[in-house]
Amino acid sequence: MKKTITILTIAFLSFTVKAQEKVNWMSLNEALELQKTAPKKIIMDVFTNWCGPCKMLDKNTFQNPDVAAFINENYYAVKFNGEGNDSIVYKENTFKNTNFKESLKNKRNSSHEFADYMGINAYPTIVFMNDKGDFIMPLRGYYSPNQLEFYLKLFKGEDYKKIDTKEKFEAYNNEFKPEFKEKS
Repeated sequence: MKKTITILTIAFLSFTVKAQEKVNWMSLNEALELQKTAPKKIIMDVFTNWCGPCKMLDKNTFQNPDVAAFINENYYAVKFNGEGNDSIVYKENTFKNTNFKESLKNKRNSSHEFADYMGINAYPTIVFMNDKGDFIMPLRGYYSPNQLEFYLKLFKGEDYKKIDTKEKFEAYNNEFKPEFKEKS
C-alpha cells in the first residue's frame, strides 16, 4: 500500500512539474479582457506556421521551465499567428485577415491586419505590451532563454522607462546577471 501511494505521489509531482514547464498561452482578446480586472503586462509571440525559428523559439525558449514559470507569474502570454484567421479587437478596432486562404493554412498566407498594424514584417517577433495594452517594444527574431530573460526582467517593472539612451541601456545590460538555466 505504501509503495502504491509513493508511486502515485511521484507521478503526481512529475505531472505538476511538467505542467509548470508550459507557458499558459491565450488569445490577445482574452489577455486584454483579463487586464481590465487584474492588470499585468503582456508578452505576445507572433509566429507563422511555416517559420523554422518560430518552432525553435517554442521548443528551446518557451518550453524552458525557468522562462515558462517567469512568464506565467509576471505576464499574460499571448500566441498570435501573424498570418492566421483570428479576429482581434484592439482599442475598439477589429482586425482580421481578409485575404486568408484555408488551403494555405500551413504555408505562407496573407498577413493579418493586426500584424500589419503592429508593423511586424519578420517572424518570430515577440511583442511586449504594458498593463493597459499599449505597445512597449517588439523583439524580432529568435531569442535563447538567457537572451529573453534580459527583456522579461527589464519590462516586468517600470525600469525600462528610465532607459532613454544607448549608454543607459548598455549599463543596464552590463549589470544584468542571467539566472535561467539553459538546456545542455
